[in-house]
Amino acid sequence: MRANYLKTIFLTLALLLAGISHQALPVMAVNDTHGLDVTGMDRSVNPGDDFFAYANGEWIKTHQIPEDRSSYGVWDVLSQEANQRTSDLIKEASKAANGTEERKIGDYYAAYMNEQAIESKGLTPLKSELQEINSIADKTALSRIFGSQLRADVDPLNSTNFYTDRLFGIWVSPDFNKPDRNVAYMLQGGLGLPDRDNYLSKDANDVALQAKYRAHIATVLKLAGIADSDAAATRIYDLEHKIAEAHTSRTDSEDVHKANNPWRLQDFSKKAPGLDWGSFFKTAGLAAQPMIMVWHPGGVTGISALVGSQPLSVWKEYLTYHAIDRASGLLPKAFADERFNFYGRTLSGVPKQRERSQRAVSATSDALGDAVGKLYVKRYFPPEAKAKVQEMVKNLIIAFGRRIDNLDWMTPATKAKAKAKLDTLYVGVGYPEHWRDYSGLKVVPDDALGNAERVELFDYQWSLSKLGKPMDKTEWWMTPQTVNAVNLPIQNGLNFPAAILRPPFFDMNADPVENYGSIGATIGHEISHSFDDQGSQFDASGRLLNWWTTEDLAHFRASADRLAAEFDQYEPLPGIHVNGKLTLSENIADVAGLSVAYDGYRNAYGGKPAPDAQGFTGDQRFFLAYGQSWRGKQRPESLRLQLTGDGHAPDEYRADTVRNIDAWYQAFNIQPGRKLYLSPQARVRVW
Repeated sequence: MRANYLKTIFLTLALLLAGISHQALPVMAVNDTHGLDVTGMDRSVNPGDDFFAYANGEWIKTHQIPEDRSSYGVWDVLSQEANQRTSDLIKEASKAANGTEERKIGDYYAAYMNEQAIESKGLTPLKSELQEINSIADKTALSRIFGSQLRADVDPLNSTNFYTDRLFGIWVSPDFNKPDRNVAYMLQGGLGLPDRDNYLSKDANDVALQAKYRAHIATVLKLAGIADSDAAATRIYDLEHKIAEAHTSRTDSEDVHKANNPWRLQDFSKKAPGLDWGSFFKTAGLAAQPMIMVWHPGGVTGISALVGSQPLSVWKEYLTYHAIDRASGLLPKAFADERFNFYGRTLSGVPKQRERSQRAVSATSDALGDAVGKLYVKRYFPPEAKAKVQEMVKNLIIAFGRRIDNLDWMTPATKAKAKAKLDTLYVGVGYPEHWRDYSGLKVVPDDALGNAERVELFDYQWSLSKLGKPMDKTEWWMTPQTVNAVNLPIQNGLNFPAAILRPPFFDMNADPVENYGSIGATIGHEISHSFDDQGSQFDASGRLLNWWTTEDLAHFRASADRLAAEFDQYEPLPGIHVNGKLTLSENIADVAGLSVAYDGYRNAYGGKPAPDAQGFTGDQRFFLAYGQSWRGKQRPESLRLQLTGDGHAPDEYRADTVRNIDAWYQAFNIQPGRKLYLSPQARVRVW
């Protein structure tokens, strides 16, 4: 998946739930000087020992993480710019005429900012939901509630996050086996902590986190005036612990072959007894579907069994707590502060919550993403920028094709299928070809929680509307104002939003060599995801199909195993290593993307190196631009979470992946004995 870069995915979701995100405060301006940041380097470090520190060391020493951040770096600088631009657009939209799409944007923001209305209403916006939970009389009614709460979840092919505090999640996407039609994928859920291991681990930090989470549950219940909250919190936590025990591991979740489980609706009661599936699917709006693809069969079976075996009273307490906690960011301040206190301060190490206006901008941009995006690209993404990026994309695809042609280990049959996949690759630049229609969404200027709930339901119903229909290869999964990039394996497509196509990643006024080193490596990264350990399992049509010969696949896997072992050696925190297997897809894409970007850069200069500038050769400039694209700092708590369950290695080790590129050794004269030195035979060359 993504270029970088769905940076710390399940962490990002946890932060958003806590009312914070990776969008930064105005600590560092966007680069206006066009070129490398030479002052941010630490030239006392030998690039062969620590390339990340060589490229970024002085910046690391002199910059602090803002108090309301879990991390800070160049990605946050761009997010800061995009957030400010989005904020201006949203505030202007409040002046639009009633009934227009722009006015819905303004009204959503206004409702979020209306703290007086939120305080005065208290828990009243949740009254009907809490009454419905309280009136549950049997397991059939319980199953109906679970079905009514089902919502569209994230794309599991593009993140390691399957985390949802609802019992299950749904993702609508093309069928693994028949990609010409969309089907529903069911994902395990039901946890308040980000991962099953947070419940099951005996590590001292996780044990402490478990106690703090129980205390958080009790505090939320006390704020809601629920009696005997401590005992209820213990019961709720114990139930979640049982759910965690039923969960499929994160590593197994990434194996798409284990996710290819088409169940007919009538099969659920036999394969996963306990839940009243007929009632569940009816209220979920899925009763007419001939089949559901079950991503986590063990998790679904285990969770369903708990619905049948655990006391109804405990399930009602569980539902009550999650209804309140889920909504607490839009409830009175005491609830919002407690949610930040746990998910922001305790879980992620963030000392201070962002200003409400910043949270409101993020929430509005998320809720009406395409509507805001339409305004964003009209003002901030000129056609000439799109044309230049498309030209770069074309060059990089050509470079990737040549690399396939020149592989000495791949058979002609596999090469032909790889080239066919490359030829059918869709690359979206800047913004989608078709915008979503929000005419059916009701937004009320003084109903913040109601607006959020209506958006959730609106998005869910929009997802369901795609079921049974042909795949739209051009569908986007990110908004234009998002600083990120993504590969969509089943669609065989890529998205590069407008907000990432800015300095220092893409600068229309910079020399091409630096654009290729930064955004070029990102584009190459995303292209290569179509051919990595996950993307290579899908053919040109998006079908889950092995198109490799046995010999080719064995060679690929051997290279992948070597790269996994390379990253296993990194130890960001004492006693905690990077999980080379978990981060393998992203690490493969980094090596391949950087290799392709280097070829593309050389092609752009007619096969020659770029001119010297700022005291560096053309090749040095290329690699330094890449190293500086990973500039950033992270709090230990956030880093620990990332190492536990994120599919991306910490930024410093991604910058150091240059050690696998021959040209880097030549550019900086890296000799044996340096810490990053790998013998030519040990360097990983996947593509």
